[in-house]
Amino acid sequence: MMRAKAWVEWLRRQGRGKVEPRYRILFVCSGNICRSPTAEGVARHRLRELGLAELIEVESAGIQSFHVGEAPDMRTQKAAMARGYDLSRQRARAVEALDYPRFDLLLAMDQGHREALLRRSPPVYQTKVRMFLSFVPGREEEDVPDPYYGAPKGFERVLDLCEEGVAGLIKHLEGEVLRPPES
Repeated sequence: MMRAKAWVEWLRRQGRGKVEPRYRILFVCSGNICRSPTAEGVARHRLRELGLAELIEVESAGIQSFHVGEAPDMRTQKAAMARGYDLSRQRARAVEALDYPRFDLLLAMDQGHREALLRRSPPVYQTKVRMFLSFVPGREEEDVPDPYYGAPKGFERVLDLCEEGVAGLIKHLEGEVLRPPES
């Protein structure tokens, strides 16, 4: 992670003031009230801890639009808050056509979301669509299970997988995206 921090410092030394995001990631689930806002919240928290929030922008959205404008499910918020992730300011939104060119990665929480994203995507952007857990060795095609109709343990499981997925994603970004320029 030192290389990524060096990149942020180099940009600041260039006198640019606010550092513009260098990479944009969209986490996608069904309605954007459980899984994808959890991934967004974990990623946002971890990137802020690492000093990378200015370089990497994260958002979340849903395949469906029936929860647009709503806060994450209260069970999601409660489980996240217990681990130090505040999701209360997030609001659900639906995936839009402009998300494909705007984001560098569109990360699906399950195979159904991936298929829906690919169906809607112009061919030129389809390589941006990936499974969220593909950044975790051994979990390449695994789904993050939907906790909505289950017990509270399901929300804990989503958090476990999101923490694991975000850690793998950040490791990937450090090696592929966040290399500072050579001095």
